Amino acid sequence: MARLNDYSQHFLRGPRLVAELIGHSNIRKNDIVYDLGAGSGVIASVLANKCKKVVAVENEPEALKKLRTNLGNILNVDIIEQDILKLKIPDGRYKIFSNIPFSESAAIVRKFTEADNPPIATYLIAQKQFARKLVPSDQHFTAQIGAQIGPMFTARIRKPLRKTDFTPPPNVDTVLLEIKVREEPMLDRSQMASYRDFVGRCFAEQKYFATVPREKAGISSEKIPSQLTIEQWVKLYNTL
Repeated sequence: MARLNDYSQHFLRGPRLVAELIGHSNIRKNDIVYDLGAGSGVIASVLANKCKKVVAVENEPEALKKLRTNLGNILNVDIIEQDILKLKIPDGRYKIFSNIPFSESAAIVRKFTEADNPPIATYLIAQKQFARKLVPSDQHFTAQIGAQIGPMFTARIRKPLRKTDFTPPPNVDTVLLEIKVREEPMLDRSQMASYRDFVGRCFAEQKYFATVPREKAGISSEKIPSQLTIEQWVKLYNTL
């Protein structure tokens, strides 16, 4: 995956900061953790001391060379040369902790949340503006992608980051975003594809959304898609 002119060029300053951020996660010693877009291996090197196995995924030639030099001899680190969006979804239980390319944030989140075997927990260094799209709140609108993943996953901002946490400093606000599989999903996994299609159509087609029986689901007809809660989306879907 190309990284030129991409926000992921803003790398975390060092292992101490990475360790602090991992401390805000639920990563434990028996976990298998994927570092997507691992770069030179700063995150993966810290993860290697915190969990059972790290899978570092990188595709950019220069970064891959550094990654192999830095981590090639660490026994519990596997290095995979692959584009993140072409990576085979892992089998078994796994987690993700990554500083992903910001421009690919939505595509990466969709790839893993829509997979048959999603990560049980995902931690991403993400642009704050993107993270807010996934986190339901009555303080701001919820975007289509947030509504689509909501029945199966919870999302929250674990920690804001400072511009000085990166080199070079970015021009955007960044956060540590957490996405976790719900212990009690609001819909069955077999329903999720049709649910996502339904939500997508409601956001894309105003005329279609106007025909959806909102009042039957106890939702004001004045509400627009971005104002609905996840619970309301599920109620609306179940009226169809």
